[in-house]
Amino acid sequence: MSDLDRRAAPPGKLPGSLAATPRLDRWLAFAREGHVTVTPGKVELGQGILTALAQIVAEELDVALPRVRVSAASTPGSPNEGVTSGSLSVQDSGMALRHAAAAARAIHLEVAAQRSGVPVEALRVEDGAFLAPDGRVVASYWSQADAALLACEAPADVRAKPPGARRVAGTSAARIDLPDKVFGAARFLHDLRLPGMLHARVVRPPARRARLVTLPDDALPGGAGIARDGAFLAVVAATEHAAERAATHLAARCRWDAEDTLPPQHALADWLRAAPGDRAVVLERDEPAGAPARTLRASFSRPYVTHASIGTCCAVARWQGTTLEVWTHSQGVYNLRADLAKALSMAEDDILVRHMEGAGCYGHNGADDVALDAALAARAAPGRPVRLLWSRAEELGWGPVSSAMLVDIEATLDATGSIAEWREEVISHGHSSRPGRGALPTLLAVEYMDPPREIPNAMNPPLASGGGAQRNAVPAYRIPKLTIGVKHIARMPLRVSALRGLGAPANVFAIESVMDGLAALNGEDALDFRLRHLDDPRAREVLALAAGMAGWRGRARREGFGMGLAYARYKHTGALCAVAAEVEALDRVVCRRLWIAADVGEVINPDGVANQYEGGAIHGVSMALHEAVAFDARMVTSTDWDSYPILRFSEVPQVETRLIARPEEKPLGAGEASLAPTIAAIANAIHDALGIRPRAMPFTPENLAAS
Repeated sequence: MSDLDRRAAPPGKLPGSLAATPRLDRWLAFAREGHVTVTPGKVELGQGILTALAQIVAEELDVALPRVRVSAASTPGSPNEGVTSGSLSVQDSGMALRHAAAAARAIHLEVAAQRSGVPVEALRVEDGAFLAPDGRVVASYWSQADAALLACEAPADVRAKPPGARRVAGTSAARIDLPDKVFGAARFLHDLRLPGMLHARVVRPPARRARLVTLPDDALPGGAGIARDGAFLAVVAATEHAAERAATHLAARCRWDAEDTLPPQHALADWLRAAPGDRAVVLERDEPAGAPARTLRASFSRPYVTHASIGTCCAVARWQGTTLEVWTHSQGVYNLRADLAKALSMAEDDILVRHMEGAGCYGHNGADDVALDAALAARAAPGRPVRLLWSRAEELGWGPVSSAMLVDIEATLDATGSIAEWREEVISHGHSSRPGRGALPTLLAVEYMDPPREIPNAMNPPLASGGGAQRNAVPAYRIPKLTIGVKHIARMPLRVSALRGLGAPANVFAIESVMDGLAALNGEDALDFRLRHLDDPRAREVLALAAGMAGWRGRARREGFGMGLAYARYKHTGALCAVAAEVEALDRVVCRRLWIAADVGEVINPDGVANQYEGGAIHGVSMALHEAVAFDARMVTSTDWDSYPILRFSEVPQVETRLIARPEEKPLGAGEASLAPTIAAIANAIHDALGIRPRAMPFTPENLAAS
């Protein structure tokens, strides 16, 4: 056993994802041409994560950032880092790469010292070159690239650079993925064109539950063929136009036996409350408290919402004998491979999954579903790559949606105006039907294949992992008596899964609305009331900063305008965020300005973090003011931009963001932290403007009138 092997850390002791995949050569490789290739298992979803990972590696290796090349995730070419979700990429992949790069640097310096005779402590690294004290270049990563030096497990005793020594990590860097996108290079999966490629479209049934009764046997236009597995139907043709024509032709001639399975949309809240489910206690606290003096009771709701990516889902698949190759914009290539294997009764090793970038998505949209669709279509053309693209109607009508939710709160103040008791009940579906996490596949097509298989009920991750329906359900404030419960609905008429924030948007909206209501009940300023109940100094700092940015104290009242505040720490352990929102409320509500204060601990790329906070906030404005899935008894009916409106560019508010730098703290993800506080701040701003307390999302004139 080598000395490096003896120093390898025991399982679970290495940082982030390195604990599960400790081999250094699974993460890094040097090339004689003068670059280092990084192979993380996390993927680029438009959040800029590949740039941040490259910065971390460049920092620890002391090489120029352009020398770092980041490979797209694939099976088996990348470590299995699960799913790119939960704002965990820097924490899991970034910290793994920081340690791996520091280990690689130490190993290469040891070898250079042995070969040159220069003591290792006397060597310094400049852009990958190892220099002696007299300035001589004695070696480099590139000259030692063929030595297989990284074919070992990461040693545990390596130390990364201290915060004060970092120069690349912690400064804004240009996104490495943007030049291709700005100049129209073929970077997206949708642009992929392979020799001999065919095109496919799915023919969907007229209801969520339907049985195919008649399939016509007449020839399809354009020479298209049919791929069928049970009630799953797709057409395959030489061109996209031919595939579209054939799908329209076939859809008009198929006959289905359809069923009513969806609850009444107009009474969705009543259905949620009455639906059977399992109740669990999330948290109970029973500490000494003042006698109850005044009580506030309120219920809040949100509808089903969906991802509504501008670009629709796409995948390319090719069968070569018994082997399947898939190109996908999935968030988890290994998880997708696992469910493809279950759905197709294959061995996982016979499936190769390659990631390519697609439309941005925070959560489980149809990217995994379309991969199985493409695989089923490609079986009709062995040896040929088949590209399958969803339509806008499929994207909005057939992808997973985020759960509708109810949150009931009863909160009590004591005689001193402090919160004494808090009781809260969350009613929701589960928030994850992601593939690869259970014994049964969760991909859309399995419900229509032969034999049809029911997709398991969505689950809630445990609170220790961030939770689902219970995410951010526990108030961040000092409350001596507390009971938080959640009812997990037993049946999902619409397929639900993860969407940015999971249960946090509804929970933070409800909690922060009640905090505003309690402050008013006590005759106290909403900022002062929150600060008085916040013990976390970092929370107090972001809240005070956001309020100061907005000019909260001494602000002038304007007719038709209102301002609101909200705070949350994502998943209670992640990034901290406070938002102040200004709205104009005339014939409809428009969010005019947002002020965001952010604390993500160590910041790798300040510009990237600001982009994530601002993007999440704008998403929150869209969700707060516009978004709701519409459906009838059989299927989703909001299948275009008129029936499922999202925020338009003309409606985007002015956004100001400030980061609180904490380089000594561990880094925290930024992508989801601002969504929920933005929604809550808008709700409180509406109350400030109109005197109406919003109870139901979205905050449309109709919903506000019913509040």
